[in-house]
Amino acid sequence: MTKALIFAPKTARRGEVIEIRAVIAHAMETGHRPGSDGQVLPRNIIRRVECRYDGALVFAADLHPAIAANPLLSFHTVATASGTLSITWTGDNGFAQTESVALSVA
Repeated sequence: MTKALIFAPKTARRGEVIEIRAVIAHAMETGHRPGSDGQVLPRNIIRRVECRYDGALVFAADLHPAIAANPLLSFHTVATASGTLSITWTGDNGFAQTESVALSVA
C-alpha cells in the first residue's frame, strides 16, 4: 500500500471555508521514459482523485502524465456538518487507495 496523507482541520465552525491538502507517494511513471535496460518503462499514473464529504462529492480531478511524482493537491470546501472526508486515488494497473479523516463542526 502506498503512503497517503490528508491534511485538514480536525474542527471547524459551521459555514467556515476549510482547506484540504492531500499527498500520495506515487512515481507517476509517464510511459515515455526509458529504464536502465533501455526499454520504455510502462505507464503507471494516478488518473483520478475524488474527495467526498460524508458521501457527497466535493472535489474531483483528472490527472495526466505531466503531473509530478508524489502529487500534492490543495482545495477548499465549506464545513457544513460533522462527518468524514474521504479521498480516493485511482490509477493505472488497478491502483486504488482511499484515506479518510474526521471533521468535527461546531
